[in-house]
Amino acid sequence: MSGVRIGVVGLGVMGAHHVRVLRSLDGVDLVGAADALGDPRGAADGLPVVRTAADLIGIGIDAAVVAVPTGLHEPVGLLLAAAGVHALIEKPVAADAGAAARLVAAFDGAGLVGAVGHIERYNPALQALRHRLDAGELGAVHQIATRRQGPFPSRIADVGVVKDLATHDIDATAWIARSEYVHIGALACTKSGRAHEDLVTVTGELADGTLTSHLVNWLTPFKERLFVVTGEHGTFVADTLSADLTFHENGTVPTGWERVAAFRGVAEGASTRFAIPKREPLVVEHEAFRDAVLGLPADIVTLRDGLRTVEVAEAVLESAHTRQTVRIGVAA
Repeated sequence: MSGVRIGVVGLGVMGAHHVRVLRSLDGVDLVGAADALGDPRGAADGLPVVRTAADLIGIGIDAAVVAVPTGLHEPVGLLLAAAGVHALIEKPVAADAGAAARLVAAFDGAGLVGAVGHIERYNPALQALRHRLDAGELGAVHQIATRRQGPFPSRIADVGVVKDLATHDIDATAWIARSEYVHIGALACTKSGRAHEDLVTVTGELADGTLTSHLVNWLTPFKERLFVVTGEHGTFVADTLSADLTFHENGTVPTGWERVAAFRGVAEGASTRFAIPKREPLVVEHEAFRDAVLGLPADIVTLRDGLRTVEVAEAVLESAHTRQTVRIGVAA
């Protein structure tokens, strides 16, 4: 496999992780990094470090990872597209839907691979969950509920929980269900004194009729990352912190208690925690991006996927602001 010459723009917390993974990834050559502040974390460790994305392009790269603050995704991405450089842009793909649409147009127009770093799709538990849903093991899906709670991350400066955290659940929910959001209702609040929201509750409906709920905040003193998918045969619970997937089956054992037996709902059945391969999601994400750049079959999160997620996130913010539900058009 010929090596893809790749660089990293932004050496913050996430940029440092990208450098770590790319150093050991087969089929790529990490040739440099760019950051206006240099390399304060020492992540580059011997790599050429330049000041700007334009300087990095000058080194000679085929592809780049964009891990700068969200507001800079558009100008850096457009610069890369104009130079003929493929890009993996951290999520959210852009600060707003207009900027995201311009990135889609630029990369599509240049015939380049544009991917978004929605890393949750590559979590082993969610990968296994989607495979089992596709195999029909749950039957018809009724509801997808997620909880993403934890302490405030000091790395965040320019967005609130909707665009930083809820976008994980928005993207992964639509991906798992293979269906897009059409209806959103949300409430949000700010408790920490910052300009952006730090708690949001969201209810939604997908085009296939699946109902969703998402609880997201930066106010909880423990981390929780759960996807709970309920269908006609039971419930899957995916914990993306531990990468565990558990199935709680609807009960099939008849009960002799007349009052309980008269209830026409489901009953508690057997629970199974699956043994699944657990590879680091960032490695799997980079393998997919590498393969896409090389023209091989690859399951990447496209820029158009990223645009749709930003559109839904903006609907969440609109609903929270107006306290009205928002209807979203289904993408063609």
